[in-house]
Amino acid sequence: MNILITGGAGYIGSHTCVEFLNENHNVIVIDNLSNSKEEAIKRVEEITNKKIKFYNNDIRDKEALQKIFKENKIDSVIHFAGLKAVGESVSIPLKYYDNNINGTITLLEVMKENNVKNFVFSSSATVYGYSKEVPFKETLPLSATNPYGRTKLIIEEILNDLYISDKTWSIALLRYFNPIGAHKSGKIGEDPNGIPNNLMPYITQVAIGKREKLSVFGNDYNTPDGTGVRDYIHVVDLAKGHLKAVEKTQNFKKIEAYNLGTGKGYSVLDLVKAFETANKIKIPYQITDRRAGDIDTCYSDPTKALKELNWKAEKNLEDMCRDSWNWQKNNPNGF
Repeated sequence: MNILITGGAGYIGSHTCVEFLNENHNVIVIDNLSNSKEEAIKRVEEITNKKIKFYNNDIRDKEALQKIFKENKIDSVIHFAGLKAVGESVSIPLKYYDNNINGTITLLEVMKENNVKNFVFSSSATVYGYSKEVPFKETLPLSATNPYGRTKLIIEEILNDLYISDKTWSIALLRYFNPIGAHKSGKIGEDPNGIPNNLMPYITQVAIGKREKLSVFGNDYNTPDGTGVRDYIHVVDLAKGHLKAVEKTQNFKKIEAYNLGTGKGYSVLDLVKAFETANKIKIPYQITDRRAGDIDTCYSDPTKALKELNWKAEKNLEDMCRDSWNWQKNNPNGF
């Protein structure tokens, strides 16, 4: 198959490219490199010994998208391209609404015009809002606690409306939990701009000496050790979930949501300890105030993905910690 991957030079996108190329699919990537680097594409080609057709364009550029669809016979689209920092979304919401929602609408319009109707959307567990009911099931009521999460929720609603209007679409909404880890080669991994928003790259930057210590936001949550509990999933397992989702959309004409997580919750301090044990490195940390919008506990019920996609996470917390460090120590300054 010919797969168009938007945001394919990013963290999850690049790992997904590897999995599709390894299964002998043709991969076409569009990425404006606003939060990624073209080097990631080159590294994916090195890992797989296969070529990617790369377009340095923005998904809001309809003309550029039309050109891609005209030059390539595309069978399915995986849509990663989007801004993703929760804190930043609170301070510049209009940028998030423009990029994430307008970009998606433009992409869907061009897909429709070219009669390409298999779509896998990179959604997020943030669509469950402040739900107190854990584990999170796909049937829970949805809400958002910040503009980033709201863009994911609005896009899910747009896709539901699109399907109601035209039942020849096949759409999978993949709700990710917390991706960490890196490819075992150490050639690709998470390479955030500036101060990391996510926990694992912050830990690895402390380990490599780029940052003095880790800030742990709050230790008074209703959890076993007082720090927030999350469902961490290895990025390679997550990438394989997209392979299964694309296969599924070939065989159904409907819209379905799937949680991609391990179904286990680990606290911030659990993750710090697991990293220290796996890599024999001490991570100094300090407890600071809670962050606005953070919830106590969030982990998935991944039963539906196992039942309908035949997918489940295979890698454990030790794998995630070891592979994250392997990437960072091989690339102290990222790409």
